[in-house]
Amino acid sequence: MIESLLLTTARVSTFFGTQALTGASGFFFQRDDRLYLVTNRHVLIDRPSGHLPDRIEIEVHTDADNLTHSAVISVLLYRDGQAIWHQGRDSAGAIDVATIELDRAAMPAAVMLRAFTPAHLQHRLQEVKVGTPLLVVGFPLGFHDTLHHLPVVRQAVIASSFGLRFQGQGYFLTDARTHRGTSGAPVVMHDDAGDPQLPWKLLGVHSARMEMGGQGLPVEESLGLNCAWYADILLTLTAAPSIGALSEDGPASM
Repeated sequence: MIESLLLTTARVSTFFGTQALTGASGFFFQRDDRLYLVTNRHVLIDRPSGHLPDRIEIEVHTDADNLTHSAVISVLLYRDGQAIWHQGRDSAGAIDVATIELDRAAMPAAVMLRAFTPAHLQHRLQEVKVGTPLLVVGFPLGFHDTLHHLPVVRQAVIASSFGLRFQGQGYFLTDARTHRGTSGAPVVMHDDAGDPQLPWKLLGVHSARMEMGGQGLPVEESLGLNCAWYADILLTLTAAPSIGALSEDGPASM
């Protein structure tokens, strides 16, 4: 049996029309009967770098008995010039997490995936200590099991006080070796007492490595620390309607 955690995460490929742009990670989150893809905001739009995709593609499994079978789903990011994905803000500014609702009718009839739910969020913050082991599930540099269409995992630990906003921002730190392409990956902690079908707590959404701009440090002396946005933002971004969520204008207006 394939581990359910590996079925929560999909490779995200961004496009402008038919032009391929970048690769990243994303994961599934279900609330009531609605299914969402979660990734980083900067995967879907990054004006400073000129990254302005108008659609994404994700790959899903279509045969529970044969993981080599998959289908690619194309998801438009804008309708009538307005984003159909949502992002959030708090008192410190924009949060680098975005959600887009997936049309179940556009999914293959035999689609096989696993989704986190609000029950997988960590509500008792004091239970998560500094040094707690974590996993980051994603597609670093696009690397994955291309035969079975599965992500890989990297080990991590909590590297800042969980529950506190590091330097006033809505994220905590992890200590892990990460690469481009991991953006949007779920950051999870094993939970023996939780959902037996998906025994993991969803703590955060990996965003980026911490940079020490201007320090001139060689790569071998870099911090190796990463930002993970607290996953409870998903309760705001998947509310109906999305109270507190924001949308962006489409590429044509930028």
